Amino acid sequence: MSDIKKLLGKKIRSLRKSRGFSQLEFAEKIDISLNGLGIIETGKGFLTADTLEKIINVLNIEPDELFSFGGMQNEQQLYGNIIKLLENVKQDREILSKIYSVIKNLV
Repeated sequence: MSDIKKLLGKKIRSLRKSRGFSQLEFAEKIDISLNGLGIIETGKGFLTADTLEKIINVLNIEPDELFSFGGMQNEQQLYGNIIKLLENVKQDREILSKIYSVIKNLV
């Protein structure tokens, strides 16, 4: 198994979960089988360019975000990524309440 396949699969799984998509829901949105998504997320296979484009669109991210495997470089990038994630859940009171509780306990 290639390291890039593992890294990309892990990143896709992480982004999918952060957006609140189940594997089944996400697979349907990007028009692949549940098994196909599992293969991608575990790094056992690679995706087509069409599937890659669908993933980027459904997750509402820039391509470089999907292929960024390192840590954040500075506070501004961290803050920007937090804001992007919050945009995806701004209508979900339950998730916002959980996020609020976590932040409140940290500060």
